[in-house]
Amino acid sequence: MKKSLIALAVLAASGAAMAQSSVTLYGVVDTSVGYVKGEESVSGLLNSGNATSRLGFRGTEDLGNGLKANFVLEGEVSPDDGTAGGFNFRRQSTVGLAGSFGEVRLGRALTASYNAVSRYDLFGTVGLGSTLAWSGAQTGYGNRYNNMISYISPKFSGFGFGVDYGFGEQEANRTGRNISVGGTYDNGPLSLGLGYDRQNNVTSATAGIADTDLKTWQLGGSYNFGVAKLLAFYKNTKYNEVATGDNATLKSYNLGVSVPVGAAGEVKATYNNYKLSDDGGKANQFSLGYVHSLSKRTALYGTYAYLKNKDGATLGLNGAFGGVGGPNDSGKMHGVQVGVRHAF
Repeated sequence: MKKSLIALAVLAASGAAMAQSSVTLYGVVDTSVGYVKGEESVSGLLNSGNATSRLGFRGTEDLGNGLKANFVLEGEVSPDDGTAGGFNFRRQSTVGLAGSFGEVRLGRALTASYNAVSRYDLFGTVGLGSTLAWSGAQTGYGNRYNNMISYISPKFSGFGFGVDYGFGEQEANRTGRNISVGGTYDNGPLSLGLGYDRQNNVTSATAGIADTDLKTWQLGGSYNFGVAKLLAFYKNTKYNEVATGDNATLKSYNLGVSVPVGAAGEVKATYNNYKLSDDGGKANQFSLGYVHSLSKRTALYGTYAYLKNKDGATLGLNGAFGGVGGPNDSGKMHGVQVGVRHAF
């Protein structure tokens, strides 16, 4: 059960504000035993195989008349060695106001486009089985941005949308700028998402270009039949190198199915296809996983992933050990992990 740390808010509040303000400590600890075979074979502990390990604080204050102030400070941790890499709050650090008009946030957070469509990856965009479509290291895509002002709308008959503008804070405000728009529709078993991003001056190892402008549009959806849930998304990313005008396109799509097993289990499987430009490299990825919930907060999980590159592509599995340089000479890479996730 999440613990309310009312006392933290009380230190700077009057007696009248005590019942209206709260601060909550929360987090996830997720570690697995993993084995990856690519250019090299490595085994050991991997972090964040089912959910990203994190530590965070969030708080709200009721300002009256339906208006609330809020904040979130959240950072990533590494349970395998107890470090946090110079702990910071780069997963999210925002302050905002929420009411009947929706919510306005200031700070660093996930983009509206990513939030609208990434939810259709059954592996939660973490671990060996997750899609590479949003991998910043491999595609240059930024799913979080600094210096953002964000608006999240209320729901209208299942429809909602969000808009972000990330200030470049450079001369002419161009370098590092981000614009993101996301729309969602959720009604019973049907869920849909659509997103658009424009990100300036990113670097893409996949496209082989630096100091690049990136434009992305993506859409996805799912339908829950009860006995199974089907999911799919498509993502189109266009790169344009500012200095030379060189350009490239990365097209990614994902098909997934999730099947409940008893009251506590879930089997999930996904297929990803990646294609760089019309004459560039290609890759296929297949992932299979099982999650067994021991309680609402604790789960055991296992994942197997296989990646095959073609035509010179050099993509690698997400979350692999740093010592594995990538796929082997034939373009293949395998990975397996078994772990435990606990949320508090």
